[in-house]
Amino acid sequence: MPLHAALCTLSTLLQLFIMCFAMSSWSRHNLSSVPKGLDVRLRYLDLSKNVIRSINSQDLGLPSLKTLDLSYNKLETIYVGAFRDMAQLQELNLARNMLSHNVNKNSQALTSLNRLRRLDISVNGLDDNAAELCLHNKSVLEHLNLTGNILMRLAPKQFMETRNLRHIHIENNLITVIEVGTFEPLKKLETLNLAKNNLIYICDFKLHQVKHLNLSRNSIEFFVTHEDGQPYSLETLDLSYNNMIYFPIVPKTNRLRYLHLQNNKVGAMEVATADDEKLNDAVENNNVYSNWRLMPLIYMDLSSNHFSYFPAEILSQLTSLSTLNFSNNCLTDLSYNTTKYGGGHVGDYHQPSWIFPSLRFLNLKNNGLQQLSRSFLKALPSIETLNLRENSVRPCGPSDELGTSEIWREDVSSSCVSFWNIKSLRHLDLQDNGIKTIFQNTFQKTPLVSLNLASNIDMNFARDALEGLQSSLQSLSISGNNMMTSDLSLPCLEALRQLNMSGNDIDVLPTVIGCSPLAELDVRNNSLTSINVSMLDRLSLHLDMIYVSGNPFKCCDSKWLTALNKASVDIPDLDRAMCTISRSNGMQETDYLRNHSRHCSQKHSPKIPELNLWQIIIFILFMLTVLITVQISIVYLKKVYWLLTVHEFKCRCPLGDCTTYNNRIPSN
Repeated sequence: MPLHAALCTLSTLLQLFIMCFAMSSWSRHNLSSVPKGLDVRLRYLDLSKNVIRSINSQDLGLPSLKTLDLSYNKLETIYVGAFRDMAQLQELNLARNMLSHNVNKNSQALTSLNRLRRLDISVNGLDDNAAELCLHNKSVLEHLNLTGNILMRLAPKQFMETRNLRHIHIENNLITVIEVGTFEPLKKLETLNLAKNNLIYICDFKLHQVKHLNLSRNSIEFFVTHEDGQPYSLETLDLSYNNMIYFPIVPKTNRLRYLHLQNNKVGAMEVATADDEKLNDAVENNNVYSNWRLMPLIYMDLSSNHFSYFPAEILSQLTSLSTLNFSNNCLTDLSYNTTKYGGGHVGDYHQPSWIFPSLRFLNLKNNGLQQLSRSFLKALPSIETLNLRENSVRPCGPSDELGTSEIWREDVSSSCVSFWNIKSLRHLDLQDNGIKTIFQNTFQKTPLVSLNLASNIDMNFARDALEGLQSSLQSLSISGNNMMTSDLSLPCLEALRQLNMSGNDIDVLPTVIGCSPLAELDVRNNSLTSINVSMLDRLSLHLDMIYVSGNPFKCCDSKWLTALNKASVDIPDLDRAMCTISRSNGMQETDYLRNHSRHCSQKHSPKIPELNLWQIIIFILFMLTVLITVQISIVYLKKVYWLLTVHEFKCRCPLGDCTTYNNRIPSN
């Protein structure tokens, strides 16, 4: 080994040794006090999840300690001077204790820690005044966690001595009021989390420095930003789970990229009717979305609101928008002539004036949609993923004029959707739409990579239904459709890697799937009694995983299982898979597929029936009885033979010389 390599290895080992030596964990030791005799060179000490109730000035004489974790104890009292010899301490975790019991003593003890950069005093029952006392002399503090306390009002005095704060978490309190000037002086503040409080409105937001603002799970009805011409640094705004009745009013110069508005009431009212005069003026003057064209928003979540129309003219101003979640609303028709603002009327066949140039992911799940007009789809030139799950969308068939040629006509009365020739679309989800038939050439010239057609009960494929997808489709789901083998008309999908056929009534796997390089196959809950071994031999060249449970396999027809095991194909649900065996009395028994061999005799090794203990005892008694009977029989026969021999002698030698015969008489 070269010298420099040896030195590097030695240095690494030395650092690890020092690190281990400088750390000590006493977590979950049921300690009622700080352990005695701790090494004064410790830098990290974990005393969390114990039952420590107090700390005095003699407990923590650790001048080198930088991180102390006392969370999840029963700490009520920290005596003055307890942290006196801990001048290097930078991180202190006191979460989930009872510091509110002796606020004055505890806050005085914390005052000596003037080098703290991270302080966690969450879930301690602290009110507004107690929190303020705990923050005295914390001029270098950067991270503060006050989550789960009972703060009701935030005022400037609470953070007067913590001007270097970068991250503040005050979620899950009782805050109803934030006084003006509370956070404005904190020029380095980047993250502010006020989720799970009782805020009703934000009427004059002007925190230019904040990058991430979480106001979710309050009762906020509107959000208005103070417009002063200065740039705002806000990148993430979370207003989810509130009572918002309209879009937030954002400043003209902003950096907003992620906007969460799910689970509100946006779309329920045509015009916001809040009492705040600024909000009414902004709505009336159309300023609510006039600045959106300058906003670099890439992600927006509008799911679970009250939209009965799609506000295309508003949202299309977000030219950088890449992901839009519009699921769980009240849409039934997505045509450009049904949007609320501007553009087109029934009978107009021109393209709408709006377009979503950057939109790649659109989620329209669970809206009751029956139609997406061709013009709407054409306004999504970059669309890659379209989620239409749990709607009533019917793909157009050959009899529908819509989308059967490059020269198309907008048929506003059509109740079908054309998925023909959408060149950017890669992922399409049509699960649970009540689709009965996938017609010929439905997806022609649309190079789908994944297609979900699951939970469309009694659906069937027309001939050439998936024509055009042979070289692109990699994932196909047709699960839960109650389909029989005859309902499947699949082409040779040369790129297919994942196929889900579970939850149908398939009794024979289509041989055409043998030409696909499948890596994962799901055939659970069908009517299969066996699987074609020759097809598996072709599939096993690529197959990594197969799911088979929920089929009525025959225990004694398991060559396919042997083939899968030989090819080292993983069967994750093998322990749940069952099989049946027919008995001579006409009855059928069920057992786990893994135990199939115990029921099926093999020519080269006849199966020996298993005997229980009583059968063995009876067999032994029977054999003993037989042996005793045989022994008695032998003795009896020998006796009879002797008597017969004597009788013969007496008959042949009644008076004469019987010497010769005496030699022949057997001895008894």
